[in-house]
Amino acid sequence: MPNPNAIVSTRIVFDPPLDRPVAELLRAGLWVELEGERRVRLDPSDARSSGFVQVLDGLARLKAPVYLEIDPSSSAITRLLIPHVTRPMSMRPSDQGYEVTLERSHARHALRRDNPDFATIEPVLRAALDSGQRLTITEDDAHNIVDVRGYTPGPDDAPLPPWPKPDLPPLIWPWWRRLLDWIWRWPIWPWWWFRCVSKATAQQIFDAMSATSCPPLTVPAPCIPFLYPDDGCWGRAHEMCRLMINMGRKPRKVWIQGNLHVATKNNPNCFVNWGWHVAPTLCVRRGWFWTQQMVIDPSLFPTPVSQATWKGVQGDPNAILTPSDASIFYLWGNVTDPTYVETNQVLAYYRLQLQTRAIQQGPPPYANCP
Repeated sequence: MPNPNAIVSTRIVFDPPLDRPVAELLRAGLWVELEGERRVRLDPSDARSSGFVQVLDGLARLKAPVYLEIDPSSSAITRLLIPHVTRPMSMRPSDQGYEVTLERSHARHALRRDNPDFATIEPVLRAALDSGQRLTITEDDAHNIVDVRGYTPGPDDAPLPPWPKPDLPPLIWPWWRRLLDWIWRWPIWPWWWFRCVSKATAQQIFDAMSATSCPPLTVPAPCIPFLYPDDGCWGRAHEMCRLMINMGRKPRKVWIQGNLHVATKNNPNCFVNWGWHVAPTLCVRRGWFWTQQMVIDPSLFPTPVSQATWKGVQGDPNAILTPSDASIFYLWGNVTDPTYVETNQVLAYYRLQLQTRAIQQGPPPYANCP
């Protein structure tokens, strides 16, 4: 059965309201009203409480749920996690239980058999996998699923997309298509070469993107949460493309699919596992009349890199690369986001994920990682 000291709630109301400095409110006694007439307390002696207030306020503004673990004797918050409101896409057996993929998530999630609620969670996930039901799925920093509950859409929720989703189509051009593309470019190579940027300009553009990285403990919008590499890459990539387009550049994107495993100092476990990933690319000049698509990915590198290098650090030599136009927000169904509304929602959600981790685990990079 679910942890009796855990609460999942979309209703987040502060009592009293946040109309004074947080430190003052904490000293006077600050409570949070949740669904089911539950009330929890923010402990003024807990150094994390002021950060919890910021995260809870951010989730309330997003109308997103929160997962809280409570000390039953004091009603104080002891742990805060941010659930996914999503649908399971697949469940594959693994040595520890199941590897679970979620809609609109490129992380690989795990349901472990040593989870005390494994027998309760597994059938709920399987039923949703068959029906397309949306769930509230909570996981820890290692992306182990700890809690799964049904989700009731609110009146403002968008309708669910069709179910089931089509597989991500790898774009592998046949030899004749590649030949025609080469022939088409041959007579206009000089024009094609001059429209690409120099290596120095590519580095300047990369540095401009990297400079938007979020401070982990405050995450002020419109920063980009590069220091939370676990998930949300499609939002980061789309925002970077927007910024590059505003700079007068013509970015594209490259998507990778595979059994991806990436070492990183920006996760307490020192690695992340992905099923796919995406980043912007720029056409960069290489000598006279030669060009190369370079990847701009501050979540992985300090500089632009070739697509081969980008693929090489992601741990799967058999992974498939798929290029796309910059306008493609999400490759499944060629979803676009011309107004950047969905992009901003994704960024806001993962900013809070970064802040939540930094509050409870300390800010990245993590010294225990090689």
